[in-house]
Amino acid sequence: MHDFTPLSGLAGGALIGLAAALLMLLTGRIAGVTGIVGGALQADTADRNADRSADRSWRIAFIAGLIGAPLIAALFGAPLPRPAMNASLVVVAIAGLLVGFGTRMGNGCTSGHGVCGFARLSGRSIVATCIFMLTAIATVAIVRHGIGG
Repeated sequence: MHDFTPLSGLAGGALIGLAAALLMLLTGRIAGVTGIVGGALQADTADRNADRSADRSWRIAFIAGLIGAPLIAALFGAPLPRPAMNASLVVVAIAGLLVGFGTRMGNGCTSGHGVCGFARLSGRSIVATCIFMLTAIATVAIVRHGIGG
């Protein structure tokens, strides 16, 4: 915990909560990033083209904001940290596929279950988030103290 920054964490959490609340108020949608990306990537069908293009536009705007916000902040001098990747590209790709599989199995991701579902007091989301966190803790323990050293 050498980079403990409670104020920036609090501000970031508040902004995530505000964004999730605004998305729910303005569109009636839950801010689950996996569902948003999945909906943006779905193929159009001939009978739903008009509805899909309107639905896809807010999803693309949301994804663009996720990617663009840190880049814009970097233009104004905010540090853009480089992630430490000690694994090969193959390991990272396999890990990404496993995360995607788990997200599909859990019917949502941490943002959908952990932020929005917890706020709605959804029992299913609370259980899913607890399982996500326990799995993350176990993974770090195994990697840092078991096979990783």
